[in-house]
Amino acid sequence: MANAMNSKVTISADLAKVIGSGPMGRMDVTKVLWEYIKKNNLQNPVKKSEILADANLKVIFGKDSATMFEMTKFVNKHLTAIPKA
Repeated sequence: MANAMNSKVTISADLAKVIGSGPMGRMDVTKVLWEYIKKNNLQNPVKKSEILADANLKVIFGKDSATMFEMTKFVNKHLTAIPKA
């Protein structure tokens, strides 16, 4: 039985521009999002818990930056659970 973090989700078109299209597990969403953040050097070098939004992430966050904890809340709005068969 899969837990909530492994359950498959569909990804909004806006988030798909950042991490690709789904479906994928919630843990995979987080992993790929962090890869994007690191690849594009979007972590604040002074305050490591802050993510600096580029144009794509600004659409997801709705603002110029977000903490790691806020990021999860914003990303969740772009995920839809796939009902289990």
